Amino acid sequence: MANLKVVSGVGDKLPAAFLVELHGFRLLFDLGEGPQAGVRPDISGLGKVDAICLSHSHEDHTGALDYRAQLGDPPVFATAQTWQQLPDSGIDAGDRHLLPLKGHVSVGPVALLCGRSGHAPGSVWFHLPDNGGLTYMGDWSRESRLLPFDLPPAANLLITDASYGDRAEPLAQQISRIAEAARGGAVLPVPAHGRGPEMALQLLDQGIKVLLCPEVRKEVAQLLHEPTAICSRLQLRLLELLHHQPEQPDYTQGQVIIATDAIADAGLAAQLSQRPGFRFIFSSYVASGTRARQMLDAEQAIWLPWNVHPVLEDQLMLIRATRARQVVAAFVPETQTRQLSSLSPARLNWQSSIEF
Repeated sequence: MANLKVVSGVGDKLPAAFLVELHGFRLLFDLGEGPQAGVRPDISGLGKVDAICLSHSHEDHTGALDYRAQLGDPPVFATAQTWQQLPDSGIDAGDRHLLPLKGHVSVGPVALLCGRSGHAPGSVWFHLPDNGGLTYMGDWSRESRLLPFDLPPAANLLITDASYGDRAEPLAQQISRIAEAARGGAVLPVPAHGRGPEMALQLLDQGIKVLLCPEVRKEVAQLLHEPTAICSRLQLRLLELLHHQPEQPDYTQGQVIIATDAIADAGLAAQLSQRPGFRFIFSSYVASGTRARQMLDAEQAIWLPWNVHPVLEDQLMLIRATRARQVVAAFVPETQTRQLSSLSPARLNWQSSIEF
């Protein structure tokens, strides 16, 4: 038998950390912090870990990597894109190992299949074929036009990103609403290595000219050098987007500006949030204590959704397609999954330890 231990990530909006024990090997999927400030996995008593695999670079999946020393300094595996996005991880080159965006890899005695998860550049899911199969999705979405999504194979146990709970509204409707709200000028804060390039393309399709902050502009350039990480038909569109960006932009109130970071605590979004007259439209999860929360509470900004996690229809599609028998709904309170629980052909399991 193998065992899944939920270190963190189930029962609420919590950082990701899932430990699989298989063939005498202890493999940790992700080690995050947040999204609430300072919230970290409890690793007391966890013991030595043999390897860590990262699904992507976002802080709620990687922000507690400084715990490695307490876990025996295990090697860390991630895609090339994820490593590029983590230049200050503090992990020595000898402990950094590459994962494919799509394909098979061995991590110690454990055979893994990776596939693109459609959430962020370089993001992947992991599939273990042993004991009926386990799939850990990390964060995923199949609504992105820019980032491909590969459907994972069958698995008895599915750990899925349920961040949105029972949300049903598709991204296409949200795009139209944000586009209408942004006309005439707005700042659209986005996370680093996230939805920025896609948001730019989608708004251009709505006839809205966009201005990119330096960070998002750099991300577009990086995507053009990683053809397997994006849908090939959009490479030319990205090139045109980059070509039309001014070398030294002057950010003014009448422009539609896509800027990091998502909660206006850093980057150009933070700078513009301190200047009068700029309209802000937030679209990410907003934790307490952030500049975004302060602005929203003071009615100095609005919040409109932009899906980067699966909606209910896609969640049910994945459960059926993988023929899962048990589903671990991650990153969500149980109270927000009533419809998912009712409609799912597989049982939702909220336990902290599961044998498979």
